[in-house]
Amino acid sequence: QVQAVESGGGLVQPGGSLRLSCATSGRTLSDAAMAWFRQAPAKEREFVAAIRWNGGRTLYADSVEDRFIISRDNAKNTIWLQMNSLKPEDTGVYYCAAGSYMRKSPAEYAYWGQGTQVTVSS
Repeated sequence: QVQAVESGGGLVQPGGSLRLSCATSGRTLSDAAMAWFRQAPAKEREFVAAIRWNGGRTLYADSVEDRFIISRDNAKNTIWLQMNSLKPEDTGVYYCAAGSYMRKSPAEYAYWGQGTQVTVSS
């Protein structure tokens, strides 16, 4: 069973940057993909980015593709989300999740962290 712990959230002004981390443990070979999702108040959880542990292939939501970068360190069992040019609409709780496939649906991911709050506001 994968355990994931996010960190790095906070308050940032529009146009600023934040780097989120997700430290994992307990993953197996079947837990081949990691993803970031976010959820704003009164909204559904939405896909942000995903990465495969093996090979590092990535997938992004259209809304973040030119601003966010997902990366991983296999030896450290950690993934990161570098968020640049942040906008107020990026505000929400950011979750990392582990699954077998790189998909955009949250239902495809079996294990989730507790989330970290990101607030973009002046």
